[in-house]
Amino acid sequence: MRVAAFFDVDETLITVKSMFDFLRFHLADDRSPRLGQAERFAAFEQAAAGGGLPRAEANREYYRIYRGVPADLVDVQGREWFERRRRTPGFINPRVVGALVRHRLAGHRVVLVSGSFPACVQPLADALGAHHLLCTRPEVGADGLLTGAVDRSVIGPVKATAMREAAERFDLSLPLSFGYGDHVSDLPLLREVGNPVVVGADPELARHAEDNRWPRLAGVAA
Repeated sequence: MRVAAFFDVDETLITVKSMFDFLRFHLADDRSPRLGQAERFAAFEQAAAGGGLPRAEANREYYRIYRGVPADLVDVQGREWFERRRRTPGFINPRVVGALVRHRLAGHRVVLVSGSFPACVQPLADALGAHHLLCTRPEVGADGLLTGAVDRSVIGPVKATAMREAAERFDLSLPLSFGYGDHVSDLPLLREVGNPVVVGADPELARHAEDNRWPRLAGVAA
């Protein structure tokens, strides 16, 4: 069986939340159809700001903002957004990316795991030479437009489910594999592997790292 290294994306490999960073780019682009997007975004922000919206539901609400938008346009915008942002100082976390490169050179399978979607994370996966991408995938209608629905939100416990599926499909040994995450919601990802690594300084996740003697990696390079 193969050894893999599973990486969360937002605030782990990159220092921003890709979904929101990309959305600002998308909404500012004249090619983006308006179709009530601003209103849906405002409603989403208001609901999320209240703190009462569960993470899985907030994730699904986010994708409803894109209802009626051509999927091909979003993919093009994703590549353009990434090419612009990758040149921004501090966008990439060099310490975590360095760890990824070392895993790849060691012959480990590199797997990105994210609640974000391919428009944001596929360009990153390609740039880093990742072997597999486990992420939320928006539904595309027969007309090529995004429906606003998703297959499933790959966050929290679903990350662990997706990892187990990938392990079975690609013959990966989870007990021998590594995992990197920055937030307490990444605990299912970290607990699924034999070698978890905590990135950054999330207080609750730091307590788990200390209790379990998990190694830690700085979130942002000095």
